[in-house]
Amino acid sequence: MEGAVQLLSREGHSVAHNSKRHYHDAFVAMSRMRQRGLLCDIVLHVAAKEIRAHKVVLASCSPYFHAMFTNEMSESRQTHVTLHDIDPQALDQLVQFAYTAEIVVGEGNVQTLLPAASLLQLNGVRDACCKFLLSQLDPSNCLGIRGFADAHSCSDLLKAAHRYVLQHFVDVAKTEEFMLLPLKQVLELVSSDSLNVPSEEEVYRAVLSWVKHDVDARRQHVPRLMKCVRLPLLSRDFLLGHVDAESLVRHHPDCKDLLIEALKFHLLPEQRGVLGTSRTRPRRCEGAGPVLFAVGGGSLFAIHGDCEAYDTRTDRWHMVASMSTRRARVGVAAVGNRLYAVGGYDGTSDLATVESYDPVTNTWQPEVSMGTRRSCLGVAALHGLLYSAGGYDGASCLNRWEPVRRGRLRQLLTSGHCGEVRAPGAHTTWWPWMDGCTQSGATMAAPASTPSRSTTRGPTSGWLPPACSPGAAAWASRCWSCSTFRHHPRPRSPCPPPASDPATARVPQPPTCLKGAMAPTRDALHHLFASSDHSFLSVFSCLFIY
Repeated sequence: MEGAVQLLSREGHSVAHNSKRHYHDAFVAMSRMRQRGLLCDIVLHVAAKEIRAHKVVLASCSPYFHAMFTNEMSESRQTHVTLHDIDPQALDQLVQFAYTAEIVVGEGNVQTLLPAASLLQLNGVRDACCKFLLSQLDPSNCLGIRGFADAHSCSDLLKAAHRYVLQHFVDVAKTEEFMLLPLKQVLELVSSDSLNVPSEEEVYRAVLSWVKHDVDARRQHVPRLMKCVRLPLLSRDFLLGHVDAESLVRHHPDCKDLLIEALKFHLLPEQRGVLGTSRTRPRRCEGAGPVLFAVGGGSLFAIHGDCEAYDTRTDRWHMVASMSTRRARVGVAAVGNRLYAVGGYDGTSDLATVESYDPVTNTWQPEVSMGTRRSCLGVAALHGLLYSAGGYDGASCLNRWEPVRRGRLRQLLTSGHCGEVRAPGAHTTWWPWMDGCTQSGATMAAPASTPSRSTTRGPTSGWLPPACSPGAAAWASRCWSCSTFRHHPRPRSPCPPPASDPATARVPQPPTCLKGAMAPTRDALHHLFASSDHSFLSVFSCLFIY
């Protein structure tokens, strides 16, 4: 061949070439051809708009067009196809996307672009629209976005919008979108356990606002709505001053029954276990997480009133508001979303006072005091009540227990009976035991030493060792993470039974090493227990913070 170049023959020698711009350049060229109308084999008609394109490009990008042009459908043989139920501008943008792989999603086109992308099965564009709507969530539009996502089967956006509605319900309930919701959706929201509200009063007000928006048409739905409002969780004053005074509630016999149920829950606290229903269960939103509190305590030289909180989600300790009173040997338990510090010792005397911590406002406020001063006591929560058991009143060890309610206190028995509470010297269980004393996350431990309290005689005929009164059940079940004891081996029961002669009875001592006691993770709490200066162990409780 004339002009041919002679090459060396080398076996297996070749050069591979891969152009990274080939696809891009090819689609840019096809896009220019479409704009000029060259080699176009399909015209899409939408309303009064005509869009020219190449079948092979559309079929390669959209499963919808692939099925239309490759199966035995009449459109596969046609050069003109009419499409319905799709926005012309959105279709033009999506056809352009098939050639350029670029599209801009914004407020002006997202509501037409998402349905069109769903129809043509362009999932990438559909996901981009959902991402944009997710970034636009606000109390004023979240219900509309949730409905829009539901209508177009965008499950991830639907779930995200629904979670947003539940999380911001207080603000959402004040919007026009909420007032226009159908009954079914309102019932779904107010009956949810995940509803995030500071109090049940917000749910009650939201329901009434929705009814009064069109009172003539919605009056009949009041009983169904009130069954979803957890009236027993409202305060007694609110029930009597607002719920009972509301004409929409008073005129329905079913609502009266719900109001009576709520008042019984407040007036008969000892029957809450029987009266418990789905309406007495506190709501807990999805964002709630357990928070561990270290409350009060002391060392050889000082009594503390400050508090620390450990957030399991961030794995961090941080300081919270201090109590109004310094307290060591204090009992702590959680009821609902409040933390209660009960009794204790302020360095001078034993205390009967009670104060509660609100994590929402980060404040402590006083509550009604107990009938008896108590330190080293056991505290537990059950059915919305606080129970204080045992302890020391400054002169003798106690075997009494009393339930403490917010705003009310009653001292019940002196024989000690709560589940299985026995006085010292009882024939079956020698140590006072409160079954379930760690409910609601409350945990207690005995102080490491109480040198100033050498009294061994209890308030009854039995005998009680010193420093063994702060809810021994918790000491027995929680304080065995460290097996090093100085004075006695690890017992199977909280304390050994006394000798027949009290005068010669050996008084067992509490453990002197309490490292890691009660901590859910020893590393997280190690710094609170590592110091040997702690003569009184702080009391812990767990709350779900929203």
